[in-house]
Amino acid sequence: MRRTIIGIGETVLDIVFRGGQPQAAVPGGSVFNSMISLGRTVGRKFPEVQLLMESQVGDDYVADMVADFMAANGVSTEGIKLAKGQSVVSLAMLDENNNAHYEFYRDKDLPPFRTPDTRIHPDDIALFGSFFAVSPVTGRQAGEFISRAKEAGAIVYYDINFRRNHPAEPAKFEANIALADIVRGSSEDIEYLYGSSDAAKVYREHIAPLCRNFICTRGGEDAEVFSPGVHGVFPTAPVEKIVSTIGAGDNFNAGIIYALVKNGFGKARLGCLTADDWALLVPTAMKFSANVCGSLYNYVDPGFADSI
Repeated sequence: MRRTIIGIGETVLDIVFRGGQPQAAVPGGSVFNSMISLGRTVGRKFPEVQLLMESQVGDDYVADMVADFMAANGVSTEGIKLAKGQSVVSLAMLDENNNAHYEFYRDKDLPPFRTPDTRIHPDDIALFGSFFAVSPVTGRQAGEFISRAKEAGAIVYYDINFRRNHPAEPAKFEANIALADIVRGSSEDIEYLYGSSDAAKVYREHIAPLCRNFICTRGGEDAEVFSPGVHGVFPTAPVEKIVSTIGAGDNFNAGIIYALVKNGFGKARLGCLTADDWALLVPTAMKFSANVCGSLYNYVDPGFADSI
């Protein structure tokens, strides 16, 4: 049976600005970025693995751009639903440190996103997160789909990826954490949700009762990982010149999933990750993240697969 990696999330057109001037316009979205990088790596090295993105776009030129881009990068468009209206556009403003600040423009008249009915198999991998997973408009549908993925025996990876311009409601996030086999959150995420950037404390008090495996990333600093009886610290990979940090976390997620596939991790192995297991996963994720920081694009370079 062929393994499938399924991402569910928002698809947008990112217009990147620096110094008030547009620099690039690229298809994006948190999970979308991960899936494109997986298409350029898993799709190239493990062609037997299917890549599928579940999302919704409008019936406009942006939708055509998205579909063409996905097809060119080995990600199936079968899960992309067309709805009458305009696709989402985001303005990503790069500051002096090349960190992005976003403004989103959404068509409020788009029909509601429908829960996908894609068939899911044991040891498939389902990726979700960001505002899409807790939004009043799409959170329920995402939760229904991921609940079905968990029941089917898929590996579930959840990226908290929460922005401060939305209200923090820990209960919503914790419902998603409870569905996951691996949770990633930045130090900013956990501080905003729980009032502390102490990853060990947050894992012990809030994450561990719901999910056994937790990754806390800290931008350009070391990442911490936690499983029962395990606490590991991993350094970032070097970046020659940081051009943009857009997609750094998304590509970290892609790197973890790539390493899960490469090293043959199934659902059962996620129940008791060891320090050696984490050492197979996190350094690869750091390489993905570092690569994307070297360009204006949201995904790893097309030839990046040759280096991993």
